[in-house]
Amino acid sequence: MGEQHLVTIKDISRRLKISVSTVSRALRGGTEIKKETRELVRQVAAELNYQPNSIALSLKEKRTKVIGVIVPEIANNFCSSTIAGIEEIAYSRGYYVTIFQSHERYGREVTNTQLLTARRVDGVIISVSNETNRYDHLLNLIQKDIPLVMFDRVCSEINTHKVVVNDYAAAFNATEHLIKQGHTDIAHITIADFLSITQNRKKGYEDALKKYKIPAGKRRTVHCSFDAKEMDRAIRAIFNSPNRPTAILASVERIAIACLTVLKEMNLSIPEDVAIIGFSDNPLNNILKPSLSCIRQPTYEIGKKSAELLIDLIEQKGAGKKFHTVQLDTVMDIMESSVFERKN
Repeated sequence: MGEQHLVTIKDISRRLKISVSTVSRALRGGTEIKKETRELVRQVAAELNYQPNSIALSLKEKRTKVIGVIVPEIANNFCSSTIAGIEEIAYSRGYYVTIFQSHERYGREVTNTQLLTARRVDGVIISVSNETNRYDHLLNLIQKDIPLVMFDRVCSEINTHKVVVNDYAAAFNATEHLIKQGHTDIAHITIADFLSITQNRKKGYEDALKKYKIPAGKRRTVHCSFDAKEMDRAIRAIFNSPNRPTAILASVERIAIACLTVLKEMNLSIPEDVAIIGFSDNPLNNILKPSLSCIRQPTYEIGKKSAELLIDLIEQKGAGKKFHTVQLDTVMDIMESSVFERKN
């Protein structure tokens, strides 16, 4: 029995009676090829069970067609949804995705970048860890001509494309919502103070308090890590104090959920005793008891845009243009945890 014939782009070319170069560009998603032709080529490729020779392609194009993605952790809704957006764009343009987690550790993040460099990925997309306040490992990627795109937690010192949300406006609007509910003592519980999202969200919180002339003595920002015990201690310390706040703006989803849990354990009613609103993309927010008021971020779009920018850098489209920051809007979703219907 003879060896099975491996389908090549020449077979697709003969079937469609078009040039090999046209087939090749169509399979790569080249925009210079008509959409109808690209779809027809892909259809015939699927019918013939065409599989690209990734080794040959990487040798010819000096690319691996692999993108590295580093996130703090996959097991949260923000990162998992962002990764889904990255994968959609990457696969549609002929790239594969390999994912690493820093688990909020600077050392592991550095190791991840070293591993991705060793694997000769074509580019890297990253949201830095809660411990990352040094960026030599990211500058090293750029120095090695490995394109880099940052999202969410970004670094102003790194000259590259960035995809973020309007953290300042989101925090301002959420704080204003709590003030309009009658709260003048609002705690802001957040993560590491050197992170970009922390700084922008804190500024939005503070400016909302200033707008409504709430005194500086009632502006309280508490920083904590992602360690569950530390988070628990920080929340309890705030509410065991004699002058406890009546509302919380939680900077990240995990803190918001921890607040719901700890305050219930302390027999404080939400929102009657304490109102809560937080940055959270959890699709289950509406079935929590009480349902969680939240600032939702366009996570899937963040991922798609990050991948588009990175692949354009890899393929040198618009080479020489300045890097820029793409800022997307959030949506405030008001539920039970921040609205107390007072009886007359």
